[in-house]
Amino acid sequence: MEACAGSHHWGREIAKLGHTVRLIAPIYVKPFVKRQKNDAADAEAICEAAMRPTMRFVAVKSETRQASAAVFRVRDLLVRQKTQIINALRGHMAEFG
Repeated sequence: MEACAGSHHWGREIAKLGHTVRLIAPIYVKPFVKRQKNDAADAEAICEAAMRPTMRFVAVKSETRQASAAVFRVRDLLVRQKTQIINALRGHMAEFG
């Protein structure tokens, strides 16, 4: 499967059914897409990329690891937004001297 937003959840669900799940980062799949981007072309590219002996795969994240990554991303977003607001306010105040 191509690693994307919901792939870790589906990877865990498919693994529960007894299948071996291997996720491939999208940057490694893109060179194998031969024509326009659609589901069939993506599936063909994923299959071709997965057959390569040197292909690197992404590990399926556990729910705990996925949750801690989400907390980190949300905190990073809040810090960036706070910085943007402070800089905007400083700019507006500078207009008044």
